[in-house]
Amino acid sequence: MDVEFTGRHTSVTPAYKAQAQAGLARIEKVIWGVTGAHVILTEEKYRKIAEVAVMARSGNLVARCESTVMETALHDALCKVEQQAIKHKKKVTTIRQHARPPIQQAM
Repeated sequence: MDVEFTGRHTSVTPAYKAQAQAGLARIEKVIWGVTGAHVILTEEKYRKIAEVAVMARSGNLVARCESTVMETALHDALCKVEQQAIKHKKKVTTIRQHARPPIQQAM
């Protein structure tokens, strides 16, 4: 999976990269067909904002979290994307398992 890191008014440290890689590995186990991800870390005054966008074959998953500490914001964003992936996977498997019966035509 290709992961792009962008730091806006902050630098992307190896610790942030390792944390993001670990979270994206968990997401990759849940959802099939992940093609890439983009992690954007922004710092504005006292706010630290982490935005994670995961591109998959089934669609895009995006989460944005804000905190006073960058590690917390990144962790929360990764957790949100993971929850989205789990919800999407459950929805897809439920649709496959519970298909509608064919419609009976009246004579």
